[in-house]
Amino acid sequence: MDPKNLAAPAGLPAASVWFRSVEEFGSSQQAERPAVLVSACLLGVACTHLGESRSNPAVLALRSEARLIPVCPEVAGGLATPRPRAERGRDGRVLTSEGADVTALYEKGAEQAVVLARATGARRAVLKARSPSCGSREIYDGSHAGVLIAGEGVTASALRGASVLVVSDEDL
Repeated sequence: MDPKNLAAPAGLPAASVWFRSVEEFGSSQQAERPAVLVSACLLGVACTHLGESRSNPAVLALRSEARLIPVCPEVAGGLATPRPRAERGRDGRVLTSEGADVTALYEKGAEQAVVLARATGARRAVLKARSPSCGSREIYDGSHAGVLIAGEGVTASALRGASVLVVSDEDL
């Protein structure tokens, strides 16, 4: 069956319009620019644990050079926005300030970020500094006392393991 001959549901354009649009997207200039995975909060999405964004002008400026692919690993892993503050401890577990172990949800979100990187061909990522998911150089130590240590978040680690070059928004 030729998908271009499918009848469109009431109120929607014919299938040929949908397919033509996809074909045009595939050949657009955007497809020629490299894909870069970016923490969604840095692009203005209100998805931090407080339900806020962390828009970063240096990150937004990358739009002229790359296709920016937003990802919030915490949300992709199933966490709500807003959500309790969490930190990744020296043992690798991610615990909320109330003591709940949310490691599995962070790992699920990290896996989703790797899948997204592979699906879009992203070989680079710009992630939010110090996040228990996205931190790429330092993270909070898990004590919930504001102590920073050298280390990386769950997603930053997973992306590096998948051969994605990870940098912090503060490196731009």
